[in-house]
Amino acid sequence: MYLKDLKFSLWADFIERDYLDGEFKKLIESGAINGATSNPAIFKNAILTSEAYKTQLASLEGLSAKEKYEAVAIYDIQKAADILKPLYEVGDDGYVSIEVDPFLCDDATATIEEGRRLYKAIGRENVMIKIPATSAGYKAMEALTSEGIAVNATLVFKKEQAIECAKAFREGIKCYGKKVDTVISVFVSRVDRAIDATLKEKGVERALTGIYNSALIYDAIEAMGVEGCRTLFASTGVKDDSLPAHYYIEKLLAFNSVNTAPVETIEAFIKDGKTLQALPIAQDTIIAHFAKVQAAGVDLESALDTQIADGLEAFKVAFSDILESL
Repeated sequence: MYLKDLKFSLWADFIERDYLDGEFKKLIESGAINGATSNPAIFKNAILTSEAYKTQLASLEGLSAKEKYEAVAIYDIQKAADILKPLYEVGDDGYVSIEVDPFLCDDATATIEEGRRLYKAIGRENVMIKIPATSAGYKAMEALTSEGIAVNATLVFKKEQAIECAKAFREGIKCYGKKVDTVISVFVSRVDRAIDATLKEKGVERALTGIYNSALIYDAIEAMGVEGCRTLFASTGVKDDSLPAHYYIEKLLAFNSVNTAPVETIEAFIKDGKTLQALPIAQDTIIAHFAKVQAAGVDLESALDTQIADGLEAFKVAFSDILESL
């Protein structure tokens, strides 16, 4: 755990085979990270740009494109899980996440079946199955946690989504009969990237809406009190050069939370970031900022809905690109 007093964890939002054998281990040994996440976009970049996969892919001739992808992804997830296992065994997270096929996001039955199959194929207890926060996804989250499978609820942009995820986890754990570790991945910087240009034109402070939106969601998750469930702040790399690289980690430091970030963001935080608790944020402060956003002509609810749709589409495109290349 990066900050024990806050029960705050840092996970690396990156998977690539050579990295797992080198820098990943160093980050763990130094105490910088205690978990990892992946998504279709991350695997796309790794598989299509790294030389490390050529030998394995050459041995997979005759398999379908999805079978090839899963063979490669499962190998990497198993490797990461094995490296992280000592942390898991002492209760210091040690999880790595793998996402189900994003094209199944509206099919609860297929998502449940794929989640079970991936978990069994990987064969490691310290794996979280990532499921998008859709209506079908909530059913899958409950089903998998009811079987003791750790779940990472992803693509959460709205408080209502987070509450549905927490409800699903609560019901699943009730059925299972004991704690199951879960996280609810709240996406941060994408919100700011979508609306900050408009806010700048209207003289409204930028790079705050994503943080305040995430702070509200964090409050809602904590209020639900689901055993083993934490907020995971995702999409925390900056795209605005005027911001410090570690901005979204520092501004979202919260008790009982996780931040998953690109490696360079984590390194910047370790070097220069302040480790002071930043959440919760006063409701009056958040409400006042949201009023300014509205006055600037931004429909935040609509913007968040667009981000949910765009996030799903981006993962589908990345997944399609992988399969096409294979």
